[in-house]
Amino acid sequence: MRINLSDDILLNVKKPAKYTGNEWNMVRKNPEDVDVRFAFCFPDDYEIGMSHLGMKILYHILNKREDTYCERVFAPWTDMEEKLRKNNIPLFSLETYTPLSEFDMVGFTLQYEMSYTNILNMLDLGGIPVLAKDRKDKMPFVLAGGPCAVNPEPLADFIDFFVIGEGEEVTNEIIDEYKVWKSSGESREEFLIRIAKIEGIYVPGFYDVDYNEDGTVKSITPNREGVPSRVKRRIIEDLDKVDFPEDIIVPYVGTVHDRIMLEIFRGCIRGCRFCQAGFIYRPLRERSYEKLLDIAKKSVEKTGYEEISLVSLSTSDYSKLPELCNNLIEYTEEEKVNLSLPSLRLDNFSLQLMEKASKVRKSGLTFAPEAGSQRLRDVINKGITEEDLFNSVKIAVAGGWNSVKLYFMMGLPTETMEDVEAIGELGIKLLDQCRDIPNGKSLKITLSTSCFVPKPFTPFQWEPMDEMEKLMEKQLHLKNTIRKHRKITYNYHDAKLSMLEAVLARGDRRTGQVLYTAWKKGCKFDGWAEFFDFNKWMEAFEECGLDPEFYANRRRSFSEVLPWDHINIGVTKRFLQKECEKAYKGEVTRNCSENCSFCGAQGYKTGICFSEQRSDQKNG
Repeated sequence: MRINLSDDILLNVKKPAKYTGNEWNMVRKNPEDVDVRFAFCFPDDYEIGMSHLGMKILYHILNKREDTYCERVFAPWTDMEEKLRKNNIPLFSLETYTPLSEFDMVGFTLQYEMSYTNILNMLDLGGIPVLAKDRKDKMPFVLAGGPCAVNPEPLADFIDFFVIGEGEEVTNEIIDEYKVWKSSGESREEFLIRIAKIEGIYVPGFYDVDYNEDGTVKSITPNREGVPSRVKRRIIEDLDKVDFPEDIIVPYVGTVHDRIMLEIFRGCIRGCRFCQAGFIYRPLRERSYEKLLDIAKKSVEKTGYEEISLVSLSTSDYSKLPELCNNLIEYTEEEKVNLSLPSLRLDNFSLQLMEKASKVRKSGLTFAPEAGSQRLRDVINKGITEEDLFNSVKIAVAGGWNSVKLYFMMGLPTETMEDVEAIGELGIKLLDQCRDIPNGKSLKITLSTSCFVPKPFTPFQWEPMDEMEKLMEKQLHLKNTIRKHRKITYNYHDAKLSMLEAVLARGDRRTGQVLYTAWKKGCKFDGWAEFFDFNKWMEAFEECGLDPEFYANRRRSFSEVLPWDHINIGVTKRFLQKECEKAYKGEVTRNCSENCSFCGAQGYKTGICFSEQRSDQKNG
C-alpha cells in the first residue's frame, strides 16, 4: 500500500518537505525485489533525526544489501499528526510512503529517554500494537538500539528485542537470521528464540523480574533455555573495516547538524565519572587518518556540503589530529569548505589547532569545564584546571574569537552552594583575564548549566539526583550571582524534565506502566518545552502507584541489584564502585593513555586499553 498525500494536507502543515522524501542521495529500490523491508525510526522531529550519524550509518549498511530495503520514518510534528489521524492515514516511510505496519522490521534508535513517548505514539500511528504481547504473526518485529538501550527495562513491554552495543555487524546477522526464519514457516516466538542466541541481542520476554518488598529488584533471570544470563554488548573492533557513508542524504530543509559528520574514533580515554558515553563506548578505537581523508573528500563530492565536522567524544585526543587537520585544511581551503572541531579539551587546546579549524570561517567556541571549583572537577575526574581554561580562552580571544560558551553540570555529587557560586566566579574571572589582551574587551560569555542525571554504567549510577526544589534554588542563586555582568548570559535546563529523565534512565520494568499511562494522557515530544506536561506525568505515577523519587532521588547501595545488571557492557561493576569511592575522596584517575585502570573493557581485543594490557603483561 502506498500512501497518497494530498496537497490539502501538505500545504497546511509547517515545513511539508519533512514528509515528502525524494531528497538528494535517497536510496530507491523496488520493494518487490527485496526479501526484507526495514523501517529505521527516529522518535523525534525530522530536523533532529536527519542529524543523527547512527541513522546514516545503518541506512547505508542495510541498503548495500540487495535483499534489504531500509527506509526512514520520523515522528510527525503535531500539526501533521492531527492531519494523519483526522484522515485515517497511517504513519509512513519517506522512501515509498509505505505504512509502518507493512514492514518486516521496525527499528527505533534510543538517543534520549524523553523521546520514549514518541516511540509509543509512532507505533500507534503506524497501525502496530503498542504492547509487544499484542502483536500477532505477520506483524512487524519491533526492535530498538542506541545508547539508552543499555537499560532497556522501561521499554521492555513495548519492544520485541533490543540490540545492545554497536550495530554495524549485528544488524546484518539479524537480517540473515530473519530470512532463514521467514522461509521456515516457524512461529513469531521461534524467531525471537533464534536471535536471542546472537551476541548483543536482548529479548525482554525471555527474562523474569522479581522484586523485594521494599520495591528494589530482587532478580532478573532467563525463563528460556539457551538464553544468556547476561547479554554482552556488541563492539566493532576495527572501524576501518566497517562501511561509513559517503553519499549521505541531503535534506531540503535545514537540520540541526547540516554538514558532513566525520567520526574519527569511538570511546574515550578520560573517564569522567558522570559521562555514560565515556564508559559504554569503551575501549577507544580510531579510524586511520588516511581513511578519514578519503571519506571526507568523497563525502564533499557526493553531497555538496560546505562544512565538515569531526565527531567524537573528545576530538583533541585523536592521535593523528595534526596530520589529519593539515591534510584536511589543504583540501577544504581549496574547496571552500569549513572544518569544525567540536569536543575540544581545554588542556589540549592550541592556537595552531584553532587557526587550522577556522581558516575558512570562524565560529563560536565551546568548552565544558562541567564544574566551577577545582575540588568538584576532581570529584568528577574531569582532569582540567582553572589555568587550563584561562590559557585556552585567552589564546582564543587573541586569535579573534569573541564568543565563548561554557557548559557546566549542577547537582553533581558532593556539590555545595560554594561550588555553584564558583561557576559564576569563573565567568567573571575570565572576563577580567581577557580584558587587557587584543579583542578582549569584546568577549562575551555564555554559561549553561544542565542538571546532573545519574546514568547506568557510570560511577555515579548509585547516586541520588538533587531534588527539583534544590536544583531550582541553585539555578536562581547562580542567576543572582552574575546578574550585574552584562557580558555574561546564563542558560539552564528544566529541573522537572531532568527528574523524569533520571526516572527513565534508571527505571525498572514497572516504569513502563507510567510511560504507557502518560502517553495515553497525551504526552509526547517531552523533550520540547512547548509540549512537556509535568502534571500529566505526575498523574501517571500516581495512577500506577509508583513514586518518581524512588527512582530519581534515592541513593542505591553497592549491593543492590540494579535493573540493568543483566546487561554486560564490558566495564565491570567493581571498577565503577571503585571510581565512585575515589570520587568521594577527591582522587583523580589517570586517563587510559597514561595508565590502564583495568576497567574490564580491556577484555575486548582492540583499542588503546588492550594495547596497554598487552604491554603490561609483556613487561610484567
